[in-house]
Amino acid sequence: MGRLRRRLAGETVTALRCSFLVPGELGTRTGGYSYDRRIIEGLRALRWQVDVHSLGEGYPMPGTDAIAQTKRVVEALPDHSCVVVDGLAFGAMAEMAQRHAQRLRWIALVHHPLALETGLSAAQKRALFDSEKRALATARCVIVTSPSTARALAGFDVPASHIVVAEPGTDPAPLATGSGADDALSLLCVASVTPRKGHRLLVEALAGLKDRRWTLRCAGSLTMDAACAREVDAAIERHGLRGRVVLHGELDEAGLQPLYAGSDLFVLPSFHEGYGMALAEALARGIPVLGTTAGAIPDTVPADAGVLVAPGDAAALRAALQRLLDDPASRARLAEGAWTARLRLPTWAGSAMRVAAALGEQTRIGGR
Repeated sequence: MGRLRRRLAGETVTALRCSFLVPGELGTRTGGYSYDRRIIEGLRALRWQVDVHSLGEGYPMPGTDAIAQTKRVVEALPDHSCVVVDGLAFGAMAEMAQRHAQRLRWIALVHHPLALETGLSAAQKRALFDSEKRALATARCVIVTSPSTARALAGFDVPASHIVVAEPGTDPAPLATGSGADDALSLLCVASVTPRKGHRLLVEALAGLKDRRWTLRCAGSLTMDAACAREVDAAIERHGLRGRVVLHGELDEAGLQPLYAGSDLFVLPSFHEGYGMALAEALARGIPVLGTTAGAIPDTVPADAGVLVAPGDAAALRAALQRLLDDPASRARLAEGAWTARLRLPTWAGSAMRVAAALGEQTRIGGR
């Protein structure tokens, strides 16, 4: 149930409760899972009781085991429960959402529409779009991580009145010191190696700049899409960039900190972002950004803190890299913009409060 009664220090109080359903493991190191973890922590700090359940592996294209696990989890939820579901799963479980729409209060948490993932076939895009549209029609509220995603959901017939924007927070961080060399720059990319993040495009762009002195360090999972990781590694070998492009794999916070601290330029040529938490992490350290105009990136990276090019355009990406590698003054101006932008980044406490307000409204309406 959305609300429950309990006694605290001899006094009866009303506690707020919700279930939070996630695909796979909540501890997975991606921006989406990090968002989920921080929102759950924030809700609990606001005295919500949050029951977390895994729906199994494989979403948004679950196998029979994940479907069976999802069925068990959903059917065990008490009537009238307020249920938050990560969009990676919710958009792919339309039949389940429809079946329980009268019994449960569905809250969809959409990082970005599933059909916008890079590398899908036309048939897969159509199937995911149709499934997500039907699932979203059952949601009492849709929480999104950026105004860009809110605008995208108009194409899914989600009423604007149902949407709540709760951008990810960013923790304060020390300013990066950089590599300390104007002619041997350290580039950093923090993202799981998947087609949408554009690693192979970045390698192709850098292959035309081997006469410049630079290194690129990539931190992010090499197992989330092993085939993509192998393609990126093969491109590094093919272009003779072994040693200059380093794939570190997945790193924890302690492993990431020195990479951020020693970076001169953050590069992420994504084909789409629902927000771009790694970009905000770079801004929090005063690191200038080279990204793309895809999705929410222009909302996340101010014009005076980064250079944005069209997604998928290797020539434009190479030209922008060349300008920034060759022009210390431009990098310095962008760093100043990043230093200013870091002061305006959302906080996790504020993000959790916005989500809590949205959930509280749903527990109030018809709740008990």
